[in-house]
Amino acid sequence: MSALPRGSTVRRDAGLYGYERALRRVGLDPIAGVDEAGRGPCAGPLVAAAVILPDGKRGQIPELADSKLLTAKARERCYEEIRKRAVAWSVVSIEAAECDRLGMHVANVEALRRALFRLDVRPAYVLTDGFGVDGLGVPGLAIWKGDRVAACIAAASVIAKVTRDRVMEHWDKEYPQYGFGIHKGYCTPEHQAALDEYGPCPQHRRRFENVRRSLRPDMGQNVTSPTGVESLHER
Repeated sequence: MSALPRGSTVRRDAGLYGYERALRRVGLDPIAGVDEAGRGPCAGPLVAAAVILPDGKRGQIPELADSKLLTAKARERCYEEIRKRAVAWSVVSIEAAECDRLGMHVANVEALRRALFRLDVRPAYVLTDGFGVDGLGVPGLAIWKGDRVAACIAAASVIAKVTRDRVMEHWDKEYPQYGFGIHKGYCTPEHQAALDEYGPCPQHRRRFENVRRSLRPDMGQNVTSPTGVESLHER
């Protein structure tokens, strides 16, 4: 990943669409944003999304912001608008067992790559949240807290978050004892209490130390035989 191309600058007060405007001024378009949801939870999939927003007013999504700053209803409204207005969008899911096999960082990078490669339109430039993703075949930039300062990353964060929340609501019906519909797999006290009482289900990530502690003797050591242990605070 590289710095912004020569000739493109972004003012601090440029707003959520400043990065896209700066890149388009130097002829880089379309621009894809990628982000993930679900790196920190100890249960459920890791979900990544990629979004290319159109230039102009059509690409300005009402209420758009970092998905973590929006209410659930606002996220749903943004989700529908992004799907209608985007030049292209994609979303991928890496299930708990594959997260265990790969480790969370590798799974995260792999999910972001898959989301970008699934776009119907090839981007000329890629903006990522937090850290760069190599091997994309196009230039890009990693932006600290990118989902708060770049519209296409914020849009990707909304698509990923809404998709993952819906998945966890599905698993809540299959495994109601854990409360997945409420905490979405994050390590809340209520979730940990359920883990301690019932042990993990197939949607729990065995690499996480709190999940491994909850395994009962009749369950065996693990399902996926992970080679490492993820911290409870992995993000």
